[in-house]
Amino acid sequence: MDKNNIAKIFEVLKKDNPSPMTELKYKTKFQLLISVILSAQTTDKSVNAATAKLFKIAGTPKKIYALGEEKLKDFIRSIGLYNAKAKNVVQTCKILMAKFQNKVPSDRDTLQKLPGVGRKTANVVLNNAFGLPTIGVDTHVFRVSNRLGIAQGKNVLEVEKKLEKNVPEKFKLHAHHWLIILGRYTCIARRPLCGKCKVFEFCRYKKKIINDG
Repeated sequence: MDKNNIAKIFEVLKKDNPSPMTELKYKTKFQLLISVILSAQTTDKSVNAATAKLFKIAGTPKKIYALGEEKLKDFIRSIGLYNAKAKNVVQTCKILMAKFQNKVPSDRDTLQKLPGVGRKTANVVLNNAFGLPTIGVDTHVFRVSNRLGIAQGKNVLEVEKKLEKNVPEKFKLHAHHWLIILGRYTCIARRPLCGKCKVFEFCRYKKKIINDG
């Protein structure tokens, strides 16, 4: 897809939602980091339900570390992979206290050295916490980017690199939010709601469903 059509797609998405935000609930950069770690392979809604209780009791590295893995599990037991996530979160808190004065690092390489933090998580934190134009490619972004034709690839890194290259600079800050929203509520996995899609005319998806209202 040429850059003119890609720009038109983001113009439409921006007009529909000028200032998109993550649906994760948090008050600090640290709480965002923990929320994103917990959000792997689960929904933001389930993470928010857990962290609403957790952060009231323990919303800092010191307090979560003091809880320990077993007590942390009680708060996040409803979240998928909670055993591994509890271990990663506690270890991340330990590292933040020991090496970073309780602060969240602001560069991707350092973030990725924290337990439970992959490239997507680092990109989401950098974007939401530090206002950097990074693009976190989750399953929604991956699916929508391939279907629309704005960044087609066989893996998330390939899609991320193409998005970085293809998305106009003025749209990069919010690009992954717009794509997540589109994928979460319209361009859904099994049966996309093409009739409700605001960028339908630009989409290259060969299996578009026309009459879904």
